[in-house]
Amino acid sequence: MRIDDWFLAVGERGNAHSAIDRRHDGVPWTEGNLAEVLVDGGEYFARLYSTLCSMAAGDSVLLTGLEGDSDERLAGPGTEAAVVLSGLAQRGVRVRGLVWRSHGRSYSEEKNLMFSRAVNTAGGEVLLDNRIRRGGSHHQKIVVVRRESEPDTDVAFVGGMDLVHGRHDDGRHLGDPQCADLDRGEYGERPGWHDVQVMLRGPAVDDIAYTFRERWEDPAPLDTRNPLRWLLHRFSRNPSERAALAGERVDPPRVGPHAVQVLRTYPARRQRYPFAPDGERSIARAYMKAFGRARRLIYLEDQYLWSFHATRVLCDALRRERELLVVIVIPRYPDPDGRISGAASVLGRERVQDALYAAGGDRVAIYDLERDDGTAVYVHSKACIVDDVWVSVGSDNLNRRSWTHDSEISCAVLDETRDEREPRDPAGLGDGARTFARDTRLRLAGEHTG
Repeated sequence: MRIDDWFLAVGERGNAHSAIDRRHDGVPWTEGNLAEVLVDGGEYFARLYSTLCSMAAGDSVLLTGLEGDSDERLAGPGTEAAVVLSGLAQRGVRVRGLVWRSHGRSYSEEKNLMFSRAVNTAGGEVLLDNRIRRGGSHHQKIVVVRRESEPDTDVAFVGGMDLVHGRHDDGRHLGDPQCADLDRGEYGERPGWHDVQVMLRGPAVDDIAYTFRERWEDPAPLDTRNPLRWLLHRFSRNPSERAALAGERVDPPRVGPHAVQVLRTYPARRQRYPFAPDGERSIARAYMKAFGRARRLIYLEDQYLWSFHATRVLCDALRRERELLVVIVIPRYPDPDGRISGAASVLGRERVQDALYAAGGDRVAIYDLERDDGTAVYVHSKACIVDDVWVSVGSDNLNRRSWTHDSEISCAVLDETRDEREPRDPAGLGDGARTFARDTRLRLAGEHTG
């Protein structure tokens, strides 16, 4: 298997202004990583909490998110997100975060403000970041843990989950006791929530930390649209100047068999990002390259599936490869809170599904999830597996917004370990099935089918 048959090669990212592809002797990915998929919030939060508890003075935690609930419990009473992060700051851990400021008077503005204020009061630095394209958001969801004395234990988490209500669920999908804001008629009094995060060790951790560094060191004001935001800035205890991050360090050592490419979306905006003045579309470009190589099976989990712009590449693949199967898992009821889309999402989904069925007929299967009692489970995961070779897990949905308008981050993974189970080379291209990809697909399918 040639890695550059699947990953974006030098120049294919389409953003020469970022140094992310020049940091490893000109190779635009890292090898020697260990990736582990964490399915649902219960598993992710438990692993995150144990990792944070092991931190010591002088270590660093870097986080980004769309939103944050100060009181979301990671592992029971006393482990609320803001309590844990505040405790780290008080112990001398450098806590740095960038959380979207949110649209005024709506969505998550108030809770993001309270989350930021709680951590900042304890000595951390979680900033409300509104350097976005109009109508957009910062949607990247990462946590990076860097240890001053043990760089070989550095770890990063990337995926679909913020530290917010509703995410702490498991494979039974009985829901988070701190409920998500979903329609109770459609998803029950305690909505079930399916999601995916990937945990990484090895050199890829440094690429994720570098993505955080680029945003943190952008000298542009965090919010330039409304002078009244200065008051919000003061209330959240945001410092007048951002603290310098710890200096860049040597990559963590190789620890496993996985190659990882860190992919992003940044919009082109009038007030340009210095690291992406014309934007970045590497997530979209990576999907198009992977779908262009697909021969037998594309497995996809997505929150929306309503953008014809993005799913057109799926339709092209289905028409090109007459033996290609496409399996998609989505929520039964799209965007139930109605704050982003409204009725247009239903029409968009119908249009996309009609196009997929027209292109592939019975080679396309679209499913939703339900609990044993028949109550629908909300699907929020953003994961894709192609031919049991290429895996992507991130914050991005398969739609135009995630490919062009919001900030997003995703990790594509290739495993050097061939899977000896049949079929050994499902695509027939000589790449062979890979253990990480096949195990991930079978684990997700096993949870969904019981």
